[in-house]
Amino acid sequence: MLTIPYGETRSYGEIADQIGAPGAARAVGLANGHNPIAIIVPCHRVIGASGKLTGYGGGINRKRALLELEKSRAPADLTLFD
Repeated sequence: MLTIPYGETRSYGEIADQIGAPGAARAVGLANGHNPIAIIVPCHRVIGASGKLTGYGGGINRKRALLELEKSRAPADLTLFD
């Protein structure tokens, strides 16, 4: 999660693939849900494969707000959901 750039998102499955564990999207989600330092590890940048905003300890509305804030301050050529 630390490698996801500001203003971008990754799916649980993409992270599973990235760590060499394809098919472990649920395990990534479980680890994401146990993140005790969300202010440092940006778990709000992890979304469902369909682009849907899924569980976040601070609530979906806060997750949406954080992503919108980052999107508005990210370089113009980046999009929130590619």
